[in-house]
Amino acid sequence: MSQLLDTINYPEDLRSLEESQLPELAAELRAFLLESLSETGGHLGANLGTVELTLALHYAFSTPRDRLVWDVGHQAYVHKLLTGRRGAFGTIRQAGGLSGFPKRKESPYDTFGVGHASTSISAALGMAQAAAEQGEDRAVTAIIGDGAMTAGMAFEALNHAGHLNANLLVILNDNEMSISPNVGALSKRFSRLIAGRWYNRMRDNADRALARIPPARDFAKRAEEHFKGLITPGTLFEELGFNYIGPVDGHNLEELLPILTNLRGMDGPRLLHVVTRKGKGYEPAENEPTKYHGVTPFDPVTGAPRKSGGGAQAYTKVFGDALCEVAAADARVTGITPAMREGSGLVEFEQQFPERFFDVGIAEQHALTFAAGQACEGLRPVVAIYSTFLQRAYDQLIHDIAIQNLPVVFAIDRAGIVGPDGPTHGGNFDLSFLRPIPNMTIMTPANELDLRNMLATGLALDGPSALRYPKDKAVGLAMSGPPEPLEVGKAEVVREGNGDQALLVFGPFMGAALEAAEATDATVVNMRFVKPLDTALLAELAVSHSHLVTVEENALAGGAGEAVQAFIGTLDAEVEVRCLGLPDAFVPQGERGALLTEYGLDARGMTACLQELAQPRQVARECSQK
Repeated sequence: MSQLLDTINYPEDLRSLEESQLPELAAELRAFLLESLSETGGHLGANLGTVELTLALHYAFSTPRDRLVWDVGHQAYVHKLLTGRRGAFGTIRQAGGLSGFPKRKESPYDTFGVGHASTSISAALGMAQAAAEQGEDRAVTAIIGDGAMTAGMAFEALNHAGHLNANLLVILNDNEMSISPNVGALSKRFSRLIAGRWYNRMRDNADRALARIPPARDFAKRAEEHFKGLITPGTLFEELGFNYIGPVDGHNLEELLPILTNLRGMDGPRLLHVVTRKGKGYEPAENEPTKYHGVTPFDPVTGAPRKSGGGAQAYTKVFGDALCEVAAADARVTGITPAMREGSGLVEFEQQFPERFFDVGIAEQHALTFAAGQACEGLRPVVAIYSTFLQRAYDQLIHDIAIQNLPVVFAIDRAGIVGPDGPTHGGNFDLSFLRPIPNMTIMTPANELDLRNMLATGLALDGPSALRYPKDKAVGLAMSGPPEPLEVGKAEVVREGNGDQALLVFGPFMGAALEAAEATDATVVNMRFVKPLDTALLAELAVSHSHLVTVEENALAGGAGEAVQAFIGTLDAEVEVRCLGLPDAFVPQGERGALLTEYGLDARGMTACLQELAQPRQVARECSQK
């Protein structure tokens, strides 16, 4: 029974508790997370690991006046529970429910909308600068994980914060399974010391006293940094202008609270290094943190999923297996991913080809230029990346790869609707931002056989290429033989209709398209290539059909349908092109199938579109017969 938690609706309720009561509240929060997420699914491990840290932050700071900026935000569930949203927590990541990430429209305590990594320090620095400009006495804190610290953007922000001497606290949440040897009795005592008012008062007094003697002041500063460097890993941060404190145990409230309270009263850039454990308090998640990072509904006693997998393989798995096959036949093939080994299906590739596997961390820009360098030297790199993360490296895609026409293959996972992760992770725009790039070949597999063969196609090209596929299961077709290259720019007529309409399918909608075609006697084409289009086939269809309906899981603005419309516009043909796809809006979180239905991308939606287009022609025929 959550006796304490039931009395906490907002942080001011939390701050009315005695410090001695906080460990009990932490235990109740962990029990609540397990019970709730075992029913709904969500990000489990990271949130179990930040219980005490979140409690300490809201206890020591006057939120929401003091700003907390979470990086990525998938570890902010406890933050949501403490800020008025416990009653709605059962709706998290569901249609119309709570977002799985901080969201400004959801709560004043969510100071910055996040979902991608490494943005917190930049946003917090902007807030700190604004507070200074406006004369506001407001603490601003960025909470960033050690994984997000691998991105260049984080270091750009650190460098700028040091330059501005900003009144900013950065908390580095180090949740690796191995804990640095520096986390010992001496380090703990030293961390308390350098976060304490006595030490910092002495430090400031000494700095003022030595201000007129620059050599002595510089010597004292170097001596302090070298002393810290002997027992802490903070020299790098000190060189960037931050006062480094840590590492400290992120699960020890007796340590955290006085340090955070002292840091609240300090000025200038400060970095607190806390060490936490993913999955803290739940043995299955502690033992397998990657497995329990994001979970579907599960049995909290055993940790087993409530629903078994079964059915066809996921497109991600199909890609991973195909990459292993082509790599076994071609020693030039490498696999690159920006911190998405499991999510992008590269676990088996790493096991089979460890010397050809490269996880570059959360560093998408580096991933692409690194791949470009490999391609310059004759390798055939395959960059496995989520659609939403490819956006972060658009300059490198154009400048370093496309301009030089380098043979880099992009395996774009999570293309289109992503379901519960919502707008921050939606893959709605890749066709739109890839299409204008010269030298780029763009492919949309309709099934697992297409995907395998398109991977081989990309590897056979002498320039950049992309194949994109959804977060979904494949069709379940039997696969035999190795992947084989397709004829570039060649579509496939899957069904010859006797009517006036044709469905031009870009991606995995073939089952729904054929069902709609049976009801309307329409032609169905697996377009396969967005760039180059099969213009010869399109020209034929424009003569023999009155309506062409394109289907894609991408924003209509700039998508495959617009490419078809542009080409048809160059012809002297009386044919109308209607486009089905995603609207000019950010797709909300929800169940993937329900969202496809909402946007008319299922059999019913396609049938309704074809029937609507057929009505004017039917009316004209009836009039001519009278």
